[in-house]
Amino acid sequence: MKKLFGSLLAVTVMFGLAACGGKEEKAADDFSIKDRYTLDKTTPAWKLDKKEETTKIKWYINSDWTSLPFGEDVTTAQIKKDLNIDIEFISGDDTKLNAMISGGDMPDIVTLTNMTGQAAKKADAWAVSLNDLAEKYDPYLMSVVNKDTFKWYELDNGKTYGYPNYSNTKADYESGNIPVNDNFVIREDVYNALGKPDVSTPENFVKVMKEIQEKYPEYTPMGFTTIGETSGPFLDKLQDFLGVPLENEDGSYYDRNLDEEYLGWLKTINQVYRDGNISDDSFTDDGATFDEKVKQGNYATMLVAGTSGQGGNFTEFTKNSGTKYIAIDGPTSTSGRKPTLNQTGISGWLSNYITKDAKDPAKVTQLFTYLIDEPGQILTKYGVEGVTYDYNNEGKIDYLDEVKELEKTDNDAYNKKYGISRFLYFNNDRVNALKVKQESALTQIQEWGKGKLVPHFVIENINPDAGTAEARSNEAIETKLNTTIISLIRSKDEKTFDATVDEFKDFLKQNKWEDIKEVKSEKMKENREKLN
Repeated sequence: MKKLFGSLLAVTVMFGLAACGGKEEKAADDFSIKDRYTLDKTTPAWKLDKKEETTKIKWYINSDWTSLPFGEDVTTAQIKKDLNIDIEFISGDDTKLNAMISGGDMPDIVTLTNMTGQAAKKADAWAVSLNDLAEKYDPYLMSVVNKDTFKWYELDNGKTYGYPNYSNTKADYESGNIPVNDNFVIREDVYNALGKPDVSTPENFVKVMKEIQEKYPEYTPMGFTTIGETSGPFLDKLQDFLGVPLENEDGSYYDRNLDEEYLGWLKTINQVYRDGNISDDSFTDDGATFDEKVKQGNYATMLVAGTSGQGGNFTEFTKNSGTKYIAIDGPTSTSGRKPTLNQTGISGWLSNYITKDAKDPAKVTQLFTYLIDEPGQILTKYGVEGVTYDYNNEGKIDYLDEVKELEKTDNDAYNKKYGISRFLYFNNDRVNALKVKQESALTQIQEWGKGKLVPHFVIENINPDAGTAEARSNEAIETKLNTTIISLIRSKDEKTFDATVDEFKDFLKQNKWEDIKEVKSEKMKENREKLN
């Protein structure tokens, strides 16, 4: 039934996009700024616009998203003042988005969470290209967009419609401003008491987990971030720690899931499980349960996916215990391959579009420019100078004492009052370097990762296109893969482990995995062309 609904939904999307594609591009063609300002490539249009009436902007986010009221915190109040705008946020899902597209009644801005979906791929049917908007309303926009990101989002017609947040380019990876977000961590008191053991080899990993069990029976030797319906940190995250290749030498798709070293480490973790050093509860714990266990320090070690999201838990643990979690070299390649940890890629996270129904496309384009430009990045990341931060003697941003104190004592009130890092629809990590360095529960953990990040751009968005036979098979394989990984870790013995691997290989053959690999290889080739 689910597959049938998905097929019907895809058809609905295509009909809706086709209908919308026939609509006159009124946002691009019928709007005039004649009496408001003259275009200037060297000055952002929002500084030139003489429009006195407040522009009301409707902004749709295709997700179950809760936004703070616009204009009531320090950050968004400044945006409201500078641009003379008011924003109404609405949220929804694909069904709601498709209905809006089909009905031809779109908001001014649409934010998508998936650049590979039909809505994004057919954005030219319902959105106006940023190329055209910049030419007509704000040429300064083209001087502030990241050229690599802009190229990556280009559609087949040579124009770019969406612009994302947290799009990291090769230069960003090389800058050192992006922190690692996956780690193997250990309680520092346990680490020191055991003589700072090496757990980077399979043999030592099993041995140290046994030592923890013997010396600290009150702790679970190994924990990990929540699984849910996925394989948690045991798929691509573990592969990245082991430096599993992204591609074959000829540039074709490399099946990382069947890499021998990776399977070897899964067998090692299975041994840890069979030794009783991984709790069965860890496979079913929800986020709140896991958070509480981290705060209490129940896990001696953890494989963490999404380290930044654990900052609050790690801080609470340190406050309660007097020790802390630190990052060390965990599972490591047995053949000398270097870690190739990943972060948000060039596709970013959320992508933003200006629709053909935008009531004032000039003002909305100005908003894009404002938020992408560095002053807008600083505002949305750090707030307002003199109100939330000042520059120190070294020219670094330093939060005011009262701001730091409120964040520590009442985080909800802090968010409501200042809105710092909440209006993140165009944010990136490039302004991280502007802030004074402060010691936190994540400082050492993120320092450990310096030099270990490697772009995975070539394998971004390489799944088969929705609606194809390959896509259906690939979805089945991904579901099977997630359950297989967990089954491998929980295998009762080595014989069962090997049989589970063989069963998965048979499943791949039955679902024409070789055909899917060809599609992925072709999409990797297209990615290289985008990346020059």
